[in-house]
Amino acid sequence: MLYKRKVEGVIIETITVKLDDSKAALLREKAKKFGLLPDQFVTVSIKDLIARPEPDFEEAMRKVLSRNEELYKRLA
Repeated sequence: MLYKRKVEGVIIETITVKLDDSKAALLREKAKKFGLLPDQFVTVSIKDLIARPEPDFEEAMRKVLSRNEELYKRLA
């Protein structure tokens, strides 16, 4: 789900992601390793992916989409 709101003149988008228990636990563990909350870890990860040079980003997205194809089909 995607929500938009304006905060101090800036439009902020909030994305809700559904994860199964094992993936959510893994996310919490990885975030904790970096001293972050899960949402902070996801935000930093997304910023990192977006900041990558185009070919690297596209390859990373292909891998993510391929790896999670079945999950996306179930969620559709």
